[in-house]
Parts: sequence; C-alpha cells; structure tokens
Amino acid sequence: MNKRVYLLGAVIAVVCGLTLLPQRGAAQAIPPELGQGWLPEFTLTSRQLLQLADATPAEKFGWRPGPGVRSVSEVYMHIAAGNYFLLQQAGAPSPEGAKLPKDPEKSVTSKPDVIEWLRKSQEAVKAGYQSADRQKKVQFFGKDAVADGVFLRILVHNNEHMGQSIAYARMNGIVPPWSK
Repeated sequence: MNKRVYLLGAVIAVVCGLTLLPQRGAAQAIPPELGQGWLPEFTLTSRQLLQLADATPAEKFGWRPGPGVRSVSEVYMHIAAGNYFLLQQAGAPSPEGAKLPKDPEKSVTSKPDVIEWLRKSQEAVKAGYQSADRQKKVQFFGKDAVADGVFLRILVHNNEHMGQSIAYARMNGIVPPWSK
C-alpha cells in the first residue's frame, strides 16, 4: 500500500514538473489556415514561401548547394513556372501577362523579379482555383484526372519546394520568419 502511495506521488510530481518546463515553440501561434481546406492551406504556403524569399538576401539568390543543383532563384522560378503550367493542366485560363520568358529558371534571377513572378503565379493559382470547375475531367500527364486533383498537385509541389527552400535558407544561416 505504501509503495503505491509513493509511486503515485512520484508520478504526480514528475507530471507536474514536466508542465513547468518551457515548451519548445510554445510562443508560436498555430496558423489559422491549418487544416481548413485547400484554399487556406495554399494561402498559408504562399505566404510562407514569399516570407522566406523576402528574408533571403539578394546575394544568396544565386547560391546552390552543389554543381548541377538548382539555385535559390531557380527553385522559386521553378515553383512559379510549375504553378502556371499546372494551372493550365487544370483547365484554368492563364492570366494576362503570365507569359514566362524562355528558360525562366535561368533567365529570371534577380530577387525582386523572382519574388514578383512567384507572387503573381500564386495569385493566378488562387484565382484559378476559385473560378475553376474543379470536377472537370482533364488529361494530366496522359492520364484521366479531375481538375481538383491537379490543384492538389499544385499545393503538394509548392510545399515540396518550400521544404527545399527552407533547407537552403538554413544552410545559409537564414531562419524562416515564421519560426522565429
């Protein structure tokens, strides 16, 4: 009986003690968009990508982790070009002025230009998503699909390369603004 009382007391003490420890990241608010559907998730991803690009010094836009690997600017331009390409695959119209230059990953490299293309591509995706017939049947890389699936691919693609961009940033001593 006494052992149980001591054990229970020890467990309570440990649990109470753990609640006093600072929680890692406790000061960070959970983004309100999280888990609220496609458009809020894409809005969050877009905002974070733009914040990260903005936090990256202009001289780091040419940085790459190794030969033959995309640079910082090339990753962001790959996202922008992918957004426009996938938007067309979803059957949504391209906005005016959305004609990318030839080989945009290599030809658009300055920080302001890259951020502008990225921002405009994200705005185009949001507008396309809101106006699209998302149940429309489309051909996607030779397979039958629905537009909604292509929009999901856009979100996944943006998040995939955001992870890459976070790794690039951290390798250069840049902390993502939402992690501070």
